[in-house]
Amino acid sequence: MKLETLIDGGAFFEGPRWHEGRLWVSDFWRYRVTAISLDGDAEVVAEVPGSPSGLGWLPDGSLLVVSMRDSRLLRVRDGRTTEHADLSAHVGGMANDMVVDASGRAYVGGIDFTTMGPTNLVRVDPDGAVTVVAEDMAFPNGAVITPDGSTLVVAESWAPRLTAFDIRPDGSLTGRRVWADFALPEGAPGQIAPDGIALDAEGALWVADAGGNRAVRVREGGEIVDEVGTGDLKLVACALGGEDGRTLFLCATPTYDQQEAETKQQARILTCQVNVPSRA
Repeated sequence: MKLETLIDGGAFFEGPRWHEGRLWVSDFWRYRVTAISLDGDAEVVAEVPGSPSGLGWLPDGSLLVVSMRDSRLLRVRDGRTTEHADLSAHVGGMANDMVVDASGRAYVGGIDFTTMGPTNLVRVDPDGAVTVVAEDMAFPNGAVITPDGSTLVVAESWAPRLTAFDIRPDGSLTGRRVWADFALPEGAPGQIAPDGIALDAEGALWVADAGGNRAVRVREGGEIVDEVGTGDLKLVACALGGEDGRTLFLCATPTYDQQEAETKQQARILTCQVNVPSRA
C-alpha cells in the first residue's frame, strides 16, 4: 500500500476519529485537539493542558475529550470547554482512550504507568455519572462499538489481546471474552501490541501495533488478513474515513520519549487506501 503524509509537525498524535468530513485527532504533547481536512488544512478546536487523548461526540454535537493527566472528561461546545466528568477516582490510573455510543455514553479506559498494574474501564453517562463497568484490564486502550450498538471491543495493550463485551440496554457490560489473542511464546518475534483500532464494514479490525511499526487487519478469532508497515516510524493509532470510507489514517511517530517529541515535533498522520470501507 502506498503511504502519503496528510500532515506532519505534531508532537504525538493519538485518538484519530473521522467526523463530519474531517479527521479529528489529539496531540498529547502540544496539548490540543485538531480537525484536519483531506487537503491538510488544520484547525485547533480545543486546548487541553492536561494532554488530550480519546475523542467522541454527544448527540447534541458537543465534542468529548479525555484529559489524560488529570483524568477528566471534558465537553467542548461553541468554543467553550467545561468538565463533563471527573474520572480520577474510578479509572485506576490516568484516563486514556475512549469510544462514545450513539446515545452519548462514553467508555473510557485507564492506564497506570506507575505500577504497570491492571486498571478499569468506566462508563460516563450523558449526565456525567461515572460507573466502573470492567475491572482488571491490562491497559484498556483503543475501543470500538459495532454499528448496532450491541458489542464493545477494547484493545488490551499489555495482555496483548482484543477483548469484547456485550452491551446491555442500560449500558452495562456482560459476556467478557477474547476477540483476538496476540500472545506468542516468550521470545518469539512478531507479537502485536494493540493500541488504537478501527472497525470496517466486514466486521474486521485494523489494529495499530505499537511495538511493530505496522497496522494489521484482523478478523475475529485472530486471523491477520492484511498489513501495512510504517518503516522506521512507530504506530500508535488508526482510523478509517475519507469520502468513501476507504482512507486508513495512521498516527505515526519516530519516538515515544516526551521530551524528544515535544522538542522535535516529527509526528505525522499517514494515509493509504484500503479495499474495505469503514463500518458506516
